[in-house]
Formats: sequence, structure tokens, C-alpha cells
Amino acid sequence: MKNDLEISLGVTPKPIEDIAAAMGLEPGEFVTHGATRAKVNLDVLDRLADRPLGKYICMTGMTPTPLGEGKTVQTIGASLGLHKLGHRVVTCIRVPSMGPIFGVKGGAAGGGLSQVIPMEDFNLGNAPDIHAVADAHNLLAAFLDNALHKRSDLRIDPLQITWRRSMDCNDRVLRNVVVGLGGKANGIPRETGFDNTAASEIMAILGLSKGYADMRERLGRTVIASNVDGGVVTAEDVKAAGAMAVLLRNALRPNLMQTIEGTPCLAHTGPFANIAHGNSSILADEVALRCADYVVTEAGFGADMGAEKFFNIKCRVSGRSPDAVGIVVTLRALKMHGGNVNIRAGQEVPASLREPNEEHLVKGLENVAKHIENIKKHGVQAVVVVNRFPGDTDAELDRVVKSAKDLGAFDAAISEAHGRGGEGAVAVAEALQKAAEAPSEFRHLYPSDMPIREKIETLAHEIYGADGVDFGPGVLPKIRRYTENGFGSLPICMAKTQYSISHDPKLKGRPRGFRLPIRDIRAAVGAGFLYPLAGDIQTMPGLPTHPAGEGMDIDDKGNVRGLF
Repeated sequence: MKNDLEISLGVTPKPIEDIAAAMGLEPGEFVTHGATRAKVNLDVLDRLADRPLGKYICMTGMTPTPLGEGKTVQTIGASLGLHKLGHRVVTCIRVPSMGPIFGVKGGAAGGGLSQVIPMEDFNLGNAPDIHAVADAHNLLAAFLDNALHKRSDLRIDPLQITWRRSMDCNDRVLRNVVVGLGGKANGIPRETGFDNTAASEIMAILGLSKGYADMRERLGRTVIASNVDGGVVTAEDVKAAGAMAVLLRNALRPNLMQTIEGTPCLAHTGPFANIAHGNSSILADEVALRCADYVVTEAGFGADMGAEKFFNIKCRVSGRSPDAVGIVVTLRALKMHGGNVNIRAGQEVPASLREPNEEHLVKGLENVAKHIENIKKHGVQAVVVVNRFPGDTDAELDRVVKSAKDLGAFDAAISEAHGRGGEGAVAVAEALQKAAEAPSEFRHLYPSDMPIREKIETLAHEIYGADGVDFGPGVLPKIRRYTENGFGSLPICMAKTQYSISHDPKLKGRPRGFRLPIRDIRAAVGAGFLYPLAGDIQTMPGLPTHPAGEGMDIDDKGNVRGLF
């Protein structure tokens, strides 16, 4: 069987100009970057301002195994299926982070006959956006340390600096570092650390901005420290915001590529829904909604993570309402949750998850039931998308489809998008189309003016199923200070494990009888949210024993080998 890279290399992409024309873009509204990728100019939104919006579908998933359940495959697959039904469709997915690519999980291009091509260009070629985010993030850090060293008028408190540094690589030794060593000329020694670039507030600003002016304003209000009087210090105060905007001006424009079947795909911002908001950009979705009958956009991980943040952060900012949500489910994930089986990233799926097991399957459906509930709490119709893997039995797949409907899903369908492309996703497309046409009353989980503590407690109880919240030392004083500083109306972007609906990856299925520990909370004022850290979650992941990058190389002609 061919791997994803071999399948991608076996398809000749259409000229990107043809993809842009099919999407309805005019010459001058995009800039090509090679033959297979383009940047979409934001002026197109002015020309299409009065065009009716397409139907808006979000693709999320059940709580995944560490191997991933094919959510990107199904995001693309649903788009291909809708295209097979005769609709104009644009897929909106997130750009890949180099951390998972060279770590363990892999890329973000989908797979099989449901992927973005060229996959190596997608996984590696969109890196300039992430590099621009890292450059802007670290430029601000440099301006901050320079101001601390030379500008006494700002009276920055070295012990109250909150702005860390960023890099797009998983490197655990950089989680906590000391800078400024080596003498007075090298700055003031202090403790700081690094976050993965996907978790950078700058990435969130890029994803949540509505245009250049909005991005520039958000950059300026980004809080990076406190002064000795307890007042906030911003990027505007250290005079870095303008230069940061210069670095990000090209990155703000969505990337246009194509699926394996030649349909348009906009890829922009947003990986890591466990430590960020984990969604593609508002601007990509806005362009797509004006150019298509249906837009399928991707939210990271499960409905407790990327989809919840899609509803309560992204949709709150954009003002858009989803028409339907797909929840990607696999038999192996159901059996993992139902049998409380541990799976290690990078290792083969245990035999027990590949064999029929009705008991574990039924028990694992409790996880799906909670995700369906979480979607319905927001007033949106949910469709369960069962991603078929080789070896899955018809009896078990049919059992999941029937059970999903019994659990409250609007509909459920089996997808064979990976092996058959759009033809294998027609049933899913039909279900999503019906769900998008059905009545819905979208609503946020909480009002903006709810106090910060109550927002966290509402999220913990309603979405995670926790009995309560335990706030660690220093968290409640931070919440009080954020409220006094005028940040109380900001929504919550929880950082927690993706491997459980709770904070603890060991608690599989539908956890009950637990309390959510919040060990810290940060203010991402430029992005426009507050950022609690639950349990042991790290904003700079580490590499596994044998990173995926060990198997990558180039041949004597410069071709990539071993990507996936």
C-alpha cells in the first residue's frame, strides 16, 4: 500500500491559478508562491462583502488516541463528498507545526485519497507563516528585555514579566531558562522560558484578527509585564507593535492550496487546540464563506477542546454561527476508552483494539455521548462521522451509527474518504447537508460579563463534567488582578490534555467524580482571552524516544523521503 507521500506525488496538481479561478477569485486577488500555493489578498472581502454566505460546518472529534483519528482526513473528505453532490465547497484547515511533524503525530495534510497536495509542500512549505509568528513573538521579547535594560521610564518589574519566548520545535529543556547571564552588558538576569510557536499569543492574534488594522491594534495591547506599581506593560509601551505588524503582514493572508481532487483549500493558523485555541483563521473562513455553498472548517482535537473554543472564542469574535458540526469517531478510539487501554504515541495499535469487542465498544460510546452533549449545549446539530479503518467490521460500524443516533446525534454515517476519496464520503456529506439545513439556535456557553472564576467553573462542569475546580496558589489573586485591569469580559481558552475530557489523560471514557485543578492562569489580552493551565499540561511539548524526524531525509535529487 502506498503511503501518503507516495499518493500525493502520484497526482499532478492543477495550476494554482485554476484553483483560484474555480473559487471565484479574480486576477490580482491572490499572489502565487510557486505553482501550487498562493496567498489570498484581503481586498477580496471588500468585493464580495454583499455576497450571501455559504453553510458553515465545523469538524471536530471524540477524545482521540495519541495516533489521531483522522479528523483532517474527514474534514477534507466531507468537503470532497459535498463537491461530489454538486456543491461549491472550500475546505479550511490549520497549518502544521513542525513539532508534531518531526515528533510523532505527523503532519496536517490529511491522508490517503483525502489530503491536501503536494503534501510535502503543505507540511513544510507553509512554515513561513509560523516562522513569521515566531519572529514577531521573539522580537517583542527582545524589545522587552532591551527596555528592561535601558528604559527606566517604564519601571518594568523583572519579577512580573509574563512574556516568554517561542520556537516551532518540541524541546522540553527550554521550558524554563535563565537569560541575561554573563555580565551587565548582557541584560538583567531573570527566569523565563519558551512555548511552542503554535501556543504563542501572536499565533492566536493572527487567527482571530479581522484585518490589518485589527491585527495592529491587538498586537499593541498585548500585555507582556507589570511595572513596579502593578500597572500593565504592553507591546505598544515598548514600541514593538509596529515592527511586529510589519513581520506579520504577509502571514495574515490565508494560504490557498488544493485537495487531491482539485477543490480549493485555505490553510491558515491554528494548530494545538490543547494549548491554544486550535482553529483555522477567521479570515480564511470569511473568504471561504463568500466563495462557496459549503465551508468545512477544522477545530483541533475533541468537542471539549477545539470545538468549544470555536464556539466560545472564534465565533464570539467573528460573529458567525455554525450550521452543523461533525464529530469524527473510530472503533479503535471507542475501544481504547471502553477498555481503558493505554496507547503510546509512535507505537503500533494494540491487537485488542483491532479485534471485535462489543463490551468495550459500547462502554466507549459514553465518550461520544458526552461530546454530542457538548455540541448540543451550543444549540447546533451534531453528525457522527465514523472513520473506517482497514479491518473494521460492518457489524461494529453499523452498531456505532445506530448508537450515535440513539445518543442524540442528528445523524451518523460511515466514511471511507481515506481509501475512496470523495466517493467514500458522500453519505457523510448528505448527513451534514441535512443537518446544516435543519433548524438550530446557536448560543455561547457563557455570557462575556460572567466573572472569570464562574466562567472557568462553568466550563469545568458543563463541558468536562467536573464536580468542581481547585485553584492553585496565586491563581485567584491573578483573577482578581485581571478583573481590576479590565480583562474580566474575556472568554476562556483552557490549556489541558487532549487525551481525556478531564485534565488527566488516565481518565478515559466519560470521567466522573473528579475536580479540575487550575495551576496557573495567563492573560492573552491581544488575542482576547484568558488562558488557564489545567493539570500537568505543558506549553512546550517534548520529543519522544524516537522522533519521526529520525526517518526523514532527502535523496540525491533533493526529494523528501520518509515524511509519512
